[in-house]
Amino acid sequence: MKFHLWIPNLFGFKGGIQVYSLFFLQALQNLYPQGEYDVAIKYDVNTSSNTSYLPKTRFYFAGKIPQKFRTLIFALKILIIGFLRRPNLIISTHLNFIPVAYWLKKLSGIPYWTVAHGIDAWNIQKPALQNALKAADRILCVSNYTRDRLLKEQNLDSKKVVLLPNTFDAHRFQIASKPTGLLQRYGLTPEQPIILTVARLSQTEQYKGYDQLLNALPLIRKVIPNIHYLLVGKGDDSPRIQQLVSHLQIEDSVTLTGFISDKELGNHYNICDVFAMPSKKEGFGIVYLEAMASGKPVLAGNQDGATDALYHGKLGALVNPDDIEEIAQTLIQILQGNYPNPLIYQPEALRNQVIEIFGFENFQATLASNLQDHFKRM
Repeated sequence: MKFHLWIPNLFGFKGGIQVYSLFFLQALQNLYPQGEYDVAIKYDVNTSSNTSYLPKTRFYFAGKIPQKFRTLIFALKILIIGFLRRPNLIISTHLNFIPVAYWLKKLSGIPYWTVAHGIDAWNIQKPALQNALKAADRILCVSNYTRDRLLKEQNLDSKKVVLLPNTFDAHRFQIASKPTGLLQRYGLTPEQPIILTVARLSQTEQYKGYDQLLNALPLIRKVIPNIHYLLVGKGDDSPRIQQLVSHLQIEDSVTLTGFISDKELGNHYNICDVFAMPSKKEGFGIVYLEAMASGKPVLAGNQDGATDALYHGKLGALVNPDDIEEIAQTLIQILQGNYPNPLIYQPEALRNQVIEIFGFENFQATLASNLQDHFKRM
């Protein structure tokens, strides 16, 4: 069995699509250990010793190509490799690559799948991408929200648009007490209530909801004076966020941590009392799973793929991401132990639930079922 995977990045940048792609490759190779794998990666320049993959895996990198030529050369590379090697199935973990797969299918009959995450799959207007979606053999959506939008906006065959939700590494995220070292680093006490957000602080991703949390903080402080907000991440929106903090006069209640390493991420989940990210354009949100696997109550927005991650409110609190008052009052409820969902106050039970629903074993089993169904039809 020959598989071709087309991936934006796998070994460098740690975004949601990268993490999903890595789990996808691992699951696929677990299911087909005798398979041959050609993996084309647009932005990476080499592999990483931290990632395991089968010996028969061939990687093709385009990260060293000058940016203005990269898209064209990457498209030509995957077209030529696909045409020459004739895989049994092409899988693109980003929609942008599938117009190439469309032409490969036209020329040589090679079937292809793609993954629909979030913004990349919403309100698609490009005719080439619309045609490629219609011709795809299967579209794997990370959330019901994205699936519903695709079906509504693109008039696709519902039978080929299926769910394969995000997963996470349950071993990396464990229930533990607040780390003393981090409390000292940020000048906090073990008893102090802490709200945490982990996000990329980009001007293009202000929809993550950290502005709403900052604006809610003065309301929360009236009830919980010693509340502290930890905002973890880096990006070009940091100066504007600092200005907002100053404008709201909440400097003593907010810490922008900047970049933290993957090794410290688990400890940052452990330091908080509630993880909050009331986003409006989240395709899914792996960070919600990581926080819940650490036994933490989670607050998210109710207007995007986060509703799937919180299992439609069964695993956490869903709020209107535009309602500052609702965000503030819900966080106060959670922190005071009054939120009407007892599961969020049972760390072990919460962890077990999120692993049962979104753990890697379930991810791999769902992928296996889709592949078996696909090859039966061939």
